[in-house]
Amino acid sequence: MQLKESGEMYLETILVLSHKKGFVRSIDVCEEMGYSKPSVSRAVGLLKEGGYLTVGKDGGLTLTEAGLEVAERTYERHTVLSELFLKLGVSEKQAVADACKIEHVVSTETFAALKELNQKL
Repeated sequence: MQLKESGEMYLETILVLSHKKGFVRSIDVCEEMGYSKPSVSRAVGLLKEGGYLTVGKDGGLTLTEAGLEVAERTYERHTVLSELFLKLGVSEKQAVADACKIEHVVSTETFAALKELNQKL
């Protein structure tokens, strides 16, 4: 299953929430992302079918190895890009918003170069 931007966003959100809270439920994702329960429920179902997460009997969402890989990659891109844009003088709000868009489309090669540049600045 090829993930789209929305799937990556859900996985990234679950990762961030799991670091903050430990235990993540669909309602937590709804609140964090501002989406309706039916929208999150559908996305969780698709991500579960794709092998990116599991849902426990208690409703807890757990990233699989594949889901964790995508979530960590997306989060790293978001973090590095946000930091780089801030260093370039972009406002925090705009830096985060732009990083959120770019993290899904930037190539591996270009991201590696941007990451290296960020480390030098």
